[in-house]
Amino acid sequence: MPCRQGAWRLRYATVSLLPVVSVVRDSESQLLPNVGAVVTCKVCSINARFAKVHILYVGSTPLKSTFRGTIRRQDIRATEKDKVEVYKSFRPSDIVLAKVISLGDAQSNYLLSTAENELGVVVARSEAGVQMVPISWCEMQCPRTHTKEFRKVARVQPQFLQT
Repeated sequence: MPCRQGAWRLRYATVSLLPVVSVVRDSESQLLPNVGAVVTCKVCSINARFAKVHILYVGSTPLKSTFRGTIRRQDIRATEKDKVEVYKSFRPSDIVLAKVISLGDAQSNYLLSTAENELGVVVARSEAGVQMVPISWCEMQCPRTHTKEFRKVARVQPQFLQT
């Protein structure tokens, strides 16, 4: 009998030494993109119907974790929507300014739009790996090779340019 009592006490002592797990809320809440917000995102993939992006910033605030977004073909330009071709507007790794138009669907993608002059590609790299320069609202050019590539170029407001 004393043996059993000692074993029980040992188990009890072991149980009382288990680590305690507690959940602590971060003092800073996570900023979420909301409808109407202008976001900065990076294009991950494109197909004939849409571009998939990762949202990196809401306004000028960096996000702690990225959110997924979709820019549908019909949301790329405000005019001539039926003539828009996704591959002539974006390429993977482009940095794009877009506006949140909906919180999205079951896959939790945000729906985004670039259908304003101030929205679209702000940074793009050529096949040579050089940052391209906008030459019109629909083209960018590699300063090294002088090759031109189609993009939906954002007209960046002067107050947002870094000098």
